[in-house]
Amino acid sequence: MLNGKARAYTNIALIKYWGKEDPELILPKNNSLSLTLDGFFTETEVLFSKNFTQDVFYLDGMEQSRNATKKVSTFLDLVRKRANCPFFAVIHSHNHVPTAAGLASSASGLAALAGACNQALALNLSPKELSQLARRGSGSACRSIFGGFVEWERGHSDATSYAVPIDAQGWEKELAMVFVLINDQPKDISSREGMQRTVETSAFYPQWVEEAQTDLQLAKAAIQAHDFQKLGIAMEANGLKMHATTLAATPPFTYWSPDSLRAMTIVRTLRQEGIPCYFTMDAGPNVKILCQKKNVQAIQAALAASFAEKQIIAAYPGPGIQFVETEVTK
Repeated sequence: MLNGKARAYTNIALIKYWGKEDPELILPKNNSLSLTLDGFFTETEVLFSKNFTQDVFYLDGMEQSRNATKKVSTFLDLVRKRANCPFFAVIHSHNHVPTAAGLASSASGLAALAGACNQALALNLSPKELSQLARRGSGSACRSIFGGFVEWERGHSDATSYAVPIDAQGWEKELAMVFVLINDQPKDISSREGMQRTVETSAFYPQWVEEAQTDLQLAKAAIQAHDFQKLGIAMEANGLKMHATTLAATPPFTYWSPDSLRAMTIVRTLRQEGIPCYFTMDAGPNVKILCQKKNVQAIQAALAASFAEKQIIAAYPGPGIQFVETEVTK
């Protein structure tokens, strides 16, 4: 038996990935930029054995359906081909992230699976190669290989699309992100479905791709200058433009809820009161608030008037993928 275990942390995109140039290879339409956080993570163990007759996937202790396992098996097929390994696998994955609720559980989940496979089959992949592999499971997973600020280079082929860390000279340690958990249930429209519908039908989408390139350059310049306000403005504008594309899709849809709008209003009010903070949302109703670490308590207090304590979670810049030593037997 060959086994490996890894932990990967979720990343939140400040400049979004929204749309695929190549759905099979998961090559994005534009570069994206994220911040890896310590508050949510996935820990995954994979075991390959000649005695297994099929792939079996356990998530938080519960065996998953064949449909849910199919995506994992498709990814494992890539690994098996690379390692020349004919064995099926059993996967035990524990999500310390609400699954499919817009909190990037697929990013941490597939990054952790890639890392566990790398360890189990002794692939000895470099961080860049591991990022390329994780991308084939879930696009944003390529960014969870690294900690802090990370840019996903869109590339034009399997070999040229991967994430790279951005050196902020430790400035990220001054920042934080406050999550407002509006809903931790699975979404009505998955990220994959929503993304595809937007690319194919939204009149706003071509402009989104063009704007995203400008937003990325503004965000990277802000990081290098350690300019929190400019980073926040670029992030918030980029997120709003992404969600605007869904309203112009056919049929139109949105991931926002009334509570999402309430949280956004609180952020704007805080800014008016002199507390700099900015919001973003991914493909789900939950709101993420980028702020300076020194203002976390004030922001939590303002949110507490409208949301329960358990809905408000602070997270801080986190590490890249971590490997857990396991006993490997054959």
